Amino acid sequence: MSRFTAIRRDLHQIPELGFQEFKTQAYLVHYLQSLPAERLDIKTWRTGILVKINGLNPSKTIGWRTDIDGLPIVEKTDLPFSSTHEGRMHACGHDLHMSIALGAVTHFASNPIDDDLVFVFQPAEEGPGGAAPMMASPEFREWMPDEIYALHIAPEHPAGTIATKPGLLFANTSELFIDIRGKGGHAAYPHETKDMVVAASYFVTQLQSIVSRNVDPLDSAVVTIGKMTAGTVQNVIADHARLEGTIRTLSPEAMDKAKARVQSLLKGIETAFDCETEIDCGSGYYQVFNDPEVTGRFVQFAAQQPDVQFVQSREAMTGEDFGFMLKEIPGLMFWLGVGSEYGLHHAKLNPDEAAIETAISFIVRYFTHLGSH
Repeated sequence: MSRFTAIRRDLHQIPELGFQEFKTQAYLVHYLQSLPAERLDIKTWRTGILVKINGLNPSKTIGWRTDIDGLPIVEKTDLPFSSTHEGRMHACGHDLHMSIALGAVTHFASNPIDDDLVFVFQPAEEGPGGAAPMMASPEFREWMPDEIYALHIAPEHPAGTIATKPGLLFANTSELFIDIRGKGGHAAYPHETKDMVVAASYFVTQLQSIVSRNVDPLDSAVVTIGKMTAGTVQNVIADHARLEGTIRTLSPEAMDKAKARVQSLLKGIETAFDCETEIDCGSGYYQVFNDPEVTGRFVQFAAQQPDVQFVQSREAMTGEDFGFMLKEIPGLMFWLGVGSEYGLHHAKLNPDEAAIETAISFIVRYFTHLGSH
């Protein structure tokens, strides 16, 4: 087993939610402090970490971002290194992301290139979103990269695959939390109540008209309610319904239109069912838009590498707060194949660990190519 596969397994056992990554941060810092310190600077920000490797003759700063948080999922892999944190799992591959980043840092700590490198270990990607506040921090601004890169594992591609595209890669996303409040009462006297099960049901049905009738057919959008709770017992009419869901669009304009339409439909529900509504859009992520020029260079390099298989990707409705970084800094994100039967956010996700060494080797070669004058 390789050193960084072992690190991945260590990290897999201690998944933590956003801005609670205390054990994860401590593990990462302990490892980073074991590396040659001659050209290495380390700073922390909340539960995140920034690592700078000072170049030999820098003309720019090249950035790499990895996310470090886990998900509130009960792991069902039965692996010997399964999560030891009950109800938490690295079901999105951030354990692989971290081990790959550490592999690259380890190489460049002893083999610096001409340009400066900054590795960003960012918390809270799964929520509530760590990229935007981390970018606003003095620590990040001091070491602001001139260009920045990131990867995300892709269970649908075999290990050794790299996939990306110029332009839009991931969607704009927004959470939805909606409360609808009326008047409860006995099931035998519905005329004396304001039934929020009925109101919520009408609202969910009306939401389906947003994509079919309010979004440009040549654009794309998703409006999904994934959770609905209401009532307490079978013979009591509910005075409250709670809806939780998500909006995903391929353009910022479609996101604005979808949100506005949700608000309008809620106003109609208030009138139709004589109730009160409240909406919280939670955290929203900006689209991941790969810089065309940067991506062109990257694709040309990747296609020439004998140990990876480059494929042209399609845009996806997944969300990633790396989009906030790409909004301000030229760069790109790419998919890394890990060949798992189960997909992202699944309790049985089991990535092919061979992808770890492949990714480290690829990143080392690319950054050496990119940052050597």
